[in-house]
Amino acid sequence: MAARPQLFTRNLSGVSPNPETNSPAEQRDDAKRNFMKAMRPLPTQHYWNVYFDRGQETNRVKQSRSQSSDSKPANGEYTAQIEKLDIQIESVQDFWRYSNNTPVAQIKMRESIYLFKSGFRPVWEDRRNITGGSYTFRVPRAQGPDVWRSVQLLAIGEKLQEVLADDDQICGVGLSVRFKWHLITVWNRDGSNQRSIDGIFNCVFNELPEELQARSDNYFYKKHADHEGFKCPPELQGVVDAHRRKSMAASNPTPSPDVAPSADAPTVSIQSPQ
Repeated sequence: MAARPQLFTRNLSGVSPNPETNSPAEQRDDAKRNFMKAMRPLPTQHYWNVYFDRGQETNRVKQSRSQSSDSKPANGEYTAQIEKLDIQIESVQDFWRYSNNTPVAQIKMRESIYLFKSGFRPVWEDRRNITGGSYTFRVPRAQGPDVWRSVQLLAIGEKLQEVLADDDQICGVGLSVRFKWHLITVWNRDGSNQRSIDGIFNCVFNELPEELQARSDNYFYKKHADHEGFKCPPELQGVVDAHRRKSMAASNPTPSPDVAPSADAPTVSIQSPQ
């Protein structure tokens, strides 16, 4: 009787002990992960940092009230309590990695998270923020994470920058948790530029859920200097005063003396064409 041929299995992969390991769903997940690993990073135009605030806003206001006019500015201690996380976003992949691993729904009452351009800090009195302001959108907490994700994408995708005046700049965006709301803020450098203020509103408003778009009490703009807890550092007072004078001159332009009409000049009315 002929001998039975020997079966060699030395270079063959073994049979998986778990038949579900190669299920279609897992195969799709593996393919997606491999695709993401092989995909070329899509860089953002700016680098972005993430900050976390454990709810010192109320303490900041109390501290400001208790200080005399010649005491140390209130922002010193407050700044130290804002934590810069070990996250830097340089690409679209970086953003989704950060976003997918940040449980926004678990952020506690009065805590805040910020996504700011590198070089900016989420502090009103910061040198690069001090003449600016922020638009606040009040969103129900159930919808807050989705709106927050959309606003962050508007920021890193430069959509918010595109709607500003040419000499203005987006600083960053933030989310603060309140009892029933998420307060989503968009910070810009020039708090007196109406074109920028209107542009921010229109850009974000289109991203809000339809049921929120008719509530005018759900959004407002405020300059940083108008907040109760704001206290200008003495070394930046000249910057604030110069910006104030510039804003007043822009809103109330005066005619040049060599072209000013004389008292005897007739009044001319200009009507729009029919």
